[in-house]
Amino acid sequence: MTSLTAAAPRPALRHRLAERGIDRTLLLMLPGIVAIAALFCYPFVYGLGLSFQPAKGGVLGAYRAFFSDSFSAGTIGTTFGLAIPSSLINVGLSVPISYRMRGDFRGKRLLLALLVVPITLGTVLTAEGILEFFGPVGWFNLTLQKLGLVGAGHPLKLINDYWGVLFSLIISGFPFAFLLTHSYLSGIHPALEKAAATLGAGWWQRFRFITFPLLLPGLLTTFCLTFVLSFSVFPSAMMVGDPDGKTHVISIEAYEQALQNFDYPQGCADAMVMTGLMLAVIGLAMGVRALFYTGSTGGKG
Repeated sequence: MTSLTAAAPRPALRHRLAERGIDRTLLLMLPGIVAIAALFCYPFVYGLGLSFQPAKGGVLGAYRAFFSDSFSAGTIGTTFGLAIPSSLINVGLSVPISYRMRGDFRGKRLLLALLVVPITLGTVLTAEGILEFFGPVGWFNLTLQKLGLVGAGHPLKLINDYWGVLFSLIISGFPFAFLLTHSYLSGIHPALEKAAATLGAGWWQRFRFITFPLLLPGLLTTFCLTFVLSFSVFPSAMMVGDPDGKTHVISIEAYEQALQNFDYPQGCADAMVMTGLMLAVIGLAMGVRALFYTGSTGGKG
């Protein structure tokens, strides 16, 4: 009787930890954690601390200097003026193209490859292409002149201006938006639309009431990615924009303070403001995302 009522032997510590998901496989995460700590966490914390050590003005002197200078503070509006439109355009363009690419058709793989080619070009090569194509004597303006839409000596100014940077952000950011949207659309099981079709729903009704609501959380995540890419624009703003005027974005302001004026605390403060603004937009987008359905949609994506 005593043996029947004796407590069961306690499992070994290794087994108890394994039941909670803690085992040797977690060691595989160690290289990634070390890399993140060395390449992201330490520089971020170091820069944050440096931003509170300006030469004058006290602990918050660098931040006060940024917001009290209208030219520096104006970079916030300039950067948002590029990042928000380019992100919305990239996400908006990716939806109909990804929706059409769901089905199988001849040449699909070739078209898919062409859509993601800009990823391989890099920002600098893309900017050089824009300079050649949209320049005063580029193909675009020459075509407009041949068609009589612009005068011979009055080409459209599309480079060294706002538009050149916007074109660059769309070209370089669209492949990422397309791949993400395409992946999210693959995650929506086609049977849902087929069921609606059997009830008489047209393609627009199926898209509006079934696909689009299920796709919205993915679109908000895609928006966050493209927004971060656009908000941190630097090479494009320098090469095809007007870095001292219309495209003087906040990353250029931080660069000039740190590496031209050698005011590292001010440069770090500018970068921290930039980081805070990006996190605020991402937090807002994620808060809106939580309002929509985020469960399984039965697809393969």
